Order: sequence, then C-alpha cells, then structure tokens
Amino acid sequence: MATDPRSLYKNSDPTGDAARAQRLAEQYGFTYVDLNHFQIDHQLFRDIPLELMIRYQFLPERRENGHICVVVGDPTDVLKLDELELLLGAPLKVKVASPAAIRDKLEKSESTQRVLDEATEGFKLQLIGENEEGEETLTIDSITQQEASPIIKLVDSIVFNAIQRRASDIHIETRDNEVVVKYRIDGVLYEALDPIDKRHHSTIISRIKVMSELDIAEKRVPQDGRFKLRITGRTIDFRVSILPTAHGEDAVIRILDKESMNKEFKTLRLDVLGFDDDMLAKFRKFIKEPYGMVLVTGPTGSGKTTTLYAALSEIQSPDDKIITIEDPVEYQLRGISQIPVNEKKGLTFAETAQIAINSALTGHLVFTTVHANNVLDVLGRFLNMGVEPYNFVSALNCILAQRLVRRICQECKHELKYPDAFLIESGLDPQLYRNKTFWEGKGCLECNGTGFHGRSAISELLDLSDRIRGMILDRRPASEIKKTAKEEGMTFLRESALKKVMEGRTTLREINKVTFVE
Repeated sequence: MATDPRSLYKNSDPTGDAARAQRLAEQYGFTYVDLNHFQIDHQLFRDIPLELMIRYQFLPERRENGHICVVVGDPTDVLKLDELELLLGAPLKVKVASPAAIRDKLEKSESTQRVLDEATEGFKLQLIGENEEGEETLTIDSITQQEASPIIKLVDSIVFNAIQRRASDIHIETRDNEVVVKYRIDGVLYEALDPIDKRHHSTIISRIKVMSELDIAEKRVPQDGRFKLRITGRTIDFRVSILPTAHGEDAVIRILDKESMNKEFKTLRLDVLGFDDDMLAKFRKFIKEPYGMVLVTGPTGSGKTTTLYAALSEIQSPDDKIITIEDPVEYQLRGISQIPVNEKKGLTFAETAQIAINSALTGHLVFTTVHANNVLDVLGRFLNMGVEPYNFVSALNCILAQRLVRRICQECKHELKYPDAFLIESGLDPQLYRNKTFWEGKGCLECNGTGFHGRSAISELLDLSDRIRGMILDRRPASEIKKTAKEEGMTFLRESALKKVMEGRTTLREINKVTFVE
C-alpha cells in the first residue's frame, strides 16, 4: 500500500520539518524554498486577506504571467489548493517550504503588522477569553477572528505585535487630536501604526487600566500597575505606567519576557552580551575576587542589570550565599535570594553607597550599578558626596562602563564605502579609511526595515591599579587619570565601538549616536 505523503508531517518536530518538506518537493517535482532568505511582493501580501493565509497556511510570493506563486507546506492536498485557487481568482504556481517555517513567518514580521493595521481600520473584534490559569491567551488566530469588541482587539493587537517585533516597551502618547502608538525596539522608538483618532483615547487607556487593575475614574495622578498574558506558549509580565499630560493620559507598557524570546539568554552568561575577549577576561577575574566592590555604570537602558545578572549566574555556587537588593526585581535567578526595594525606602544614594563600601571592606563581594557617563564620572560622583576617599578606593576592585549598540541585520547586510566628509565627521583619517569596506543593513522583513537586529555591548573597564588608586587619593584631574589608564592598556568606549564597526557587527552611524567622536 502506498504511503500517504501527508503522513510525513504527522507528529513532526521543527528540526525535521525542513528535511521532510525537501523530500516531498523532490518526490513531486516542486521547487523547495528556504524561508530564511525569502523575498515577497509586499503589495501582493497586503492584497490577500491575512485570515486566508492563516486558514490555508500559505505565503504568497509574487504574480507571474497571470499566475500567483504561493509557498505551501503540503503540495499534495489538491482539494485545498483548488479551493485556494478559486478564492484567489488566479491559477497557482506552487512551491514547497517547511510547514513550521510558514507558521513562523505568519506569526512574525509583516503579518502581525497586518493584524494591527486591520484592527485600527475595522474595529470588528472579538473579546479574548481567559484560560484555566486565569491568564489571557493571545494568538494570531484569536486576534484575527471577526466578531466583537473593537478596543479590546485593538489593544490586544498592539501588545501581540509588540512581542513579535521584539519591542521592550509600548508607548501610547496623546496629542492635540490624535493618539500615537510607538514601540521601542533595540533601544529606538518607532511608530507602530498610523495615528488613531483622539476620540478613542479614553477607551484605550481605560482598557489598559482594566488589564492592570488600576482606577479607571482617576485621571489626575500617575498610576502604576502590571498584568500578565500567555503568548505563544510563554507567560509574559507587563509593567504599566499611566501619566497625566496636557492633552490627556499617556501610557507606557514595559514588556518583561521572563522566559526570554532570545534563546541565547536561556542560560545567561557574560560571553553572549558582546563584550570584547580581552575586557571579558579582565572582568571575569574581578567578579571572582573574594571581596571588594564591582561598579557597573551607564545611562538608563544600557544593559547594566543584564550584565550583573550574567555575572551572578557565572559565579554562583552552592558554597556561597548571594543576596540581591533590586528596584525592581525584573528577572528571577535560580539559587539567589532577590529582595525588592521597599517603595518607601527613604535611603539616599549616599547612604546606599556607604553601605556598599562598608560591605566590601568587611569581606563581602559587592556588585552595584550607578548612573554615570563613563568610569571617570563615577569617581567624581562618589568622591563629591562625602564618601571617605581612602575607604572608597580600598573597597573598589574595578569600574565597568557600558553602552548598547544595534547589530547589523545579517539578512540584509551589505558592503559600502563612506565619503571622506563622513569619515572626517566620524574622527577617522580619510587617508587610512577611504578604501576600507564598511557594512550597513538595507532593511528587510526580518528587521522591520531598520537594518538592525538585536544589540551588543561596548565597554570600558578601569582596573584600580596601585598607581590609579594613588592618583584618585591625590585628587588628580580626570584627564591625568585617563592618560595613565591608557598607558596601562585601558580600552575606552569609542575604541570598543570602533572595533565592532571594523568587525562588521555595527555601523559607523550607529556608534556616532552612542559615543563621542574623539
């Protein structure tokens, strides 16, 4: 008895999906498509209803000689293909891809943006129910269903799309006569959709308040809350801040994906953060010292907390007791006692610093973060707040300053040369760099047209050598300390950033936004 080709996909696992699709394509004479490098006709994609793509699990590629090229997972389901041909109103030219890859493409990129666009246009939406665990469950299928509450579907679509596009925050901003929704992706804000009419503002904010269990009637004071959703099999926490402004209330939703979409961070270690090998070796030495203070500095959103979590995950052992005091506790670390700071703590920065220094001097290893622009600014900040200089210098092992730069998208990365004027503007000698090859991203589906995908750390690490300690105690100028640190082999932020440019990991334009041109 002949084997039904469709049985190849029963109980399939994602890793074997592509191989099975390839065999099926070869067996029946169809072209196999690797969707990792798949280009589609954007206009055709927008013309075909998204519900149709989801129901028939296909991707439209392009129009060709009166035919529509489509990519399907199972080319042997003739009845389904006949139905699709009738619905699309044109003969089909069929190609084959992994069913799992097709599902993944429909879950991501432009298809989720379509869900959002359609939610803002139609407002014919369905209330999403709660599962047995009491958490709302969002999927692309449930959002695309047609009946019911418009505002609920709009907000659900905004949240779902933000997750698929790797956003860290959702900003809902009120203006004179419109409401603007923005996503923060890789540290940069992008408008998520066309502005929404101002008359929908109060109902959107009310929906977010209901989800966060906040007071709907209170519109004059800031409110903070949180809610939880189950999305594509993961439970994700959201922190909400509502802030009154001149035009009405604004909302910021922080996305805390504790199960982490990025597989690299399942086992968080320092080597996945993008630090240079030399700096990493030095930093690892300092975090394994028996006592002393390790300071990590940088502005808000520079990855300080992630670096400390990675450091803790590397040094923790059953022999040690590790306690963290955090404001707030964002990610839970196994085997570590994490204490949230009391909101009414009343502790000043100077008092907190003094506690950290005393702990470091009495045999504890202390990690702390502080907001400062670079390692030398940290010294000034501590010494000008009344901290005893000798104790501070004795306690300190090292200071790490860091920033995050966006990584070039690997799917649309291309080579280019920069004109002399831009090289000079970037502090580079045209004689040396005129013929040097640089890289940028053109923008594609995978990176939402930005040319970037993900971020990487750049850093500078100050080793508290005896010579540097002496200069700090003598209150030597920062310029002298910097010169001495350079002589002792310290790499500064700009140099760390330029190294990533030369390696083709980020762009010259990107590092010019993040570091000073010297």
